[in-house]
Amino acid sequence: MKKLCLVTILAVSALISGAKADTNIASANNTAEPTTCLPFMQHNEKKLHANDILDLCELTAGKPMLIVNTASHCGFTPQFTGLEALHQTYKEKGLVVIGFPSNDFFQEEDEEKDTADICFVNYGVTFTMLSPAHVWGGNAHPIFKALADKTTAPKWNFYKYLVSADGKTIKHFNSKVTPDSDVFIDAVNTIL
Repeated sequence: MKKLCLVTILAVSALISGAKADTNIASANNTAEPTTCLPFMQHNEKKLHANDILDLCELTAGKPMLIVNTASHCGFTPQFTGLEALHQTYKEKGLVVIGFPSNDFFQEEDEEKDTADICFVNYGVTFTMLSPAHVWGGNAHPIFKALADKTTAPKWNFYKYLVSADGKTIKHFNSKVTPDSDVFIDAVNTIL
């Protein structure tokens, strides 16, 4: 009987110790710091031709980004096709694609609904498109001001900015570098 009590006590002690170890492991896994977004992405923006307001911080926290200034009536507008293909290919790997329509180079629709039609209907865009914004000069959106401070301001439509999840790497590509070019695809793979 004493042996049975001793075996029972040892078994219960082992179970309790194992449960404590499991609890400590679970606690250690839950102590990771929450992912924060980059300071220049701390904005709420209206989605293109919608009433929805998007928290860019929440959308991009801890994720690599591709930020593009777009226009509906530009020789580079067909790049929407390549941008959408990138979005489809890399969204599962965390890449967030964000388009900022802009009329700073006088090639955007006057009406936001027409811009939306060109993006969503003509090119089948499903990545995040925001309401039109200024992308260069004194009235530039704060995101583009930050990108310009770290690289260069867009000189035309479809300037592309790849930003690493930690913000330490920001690469810019001019309009002539297409989203499906080898140099751009290599840069995307590097930033992931």
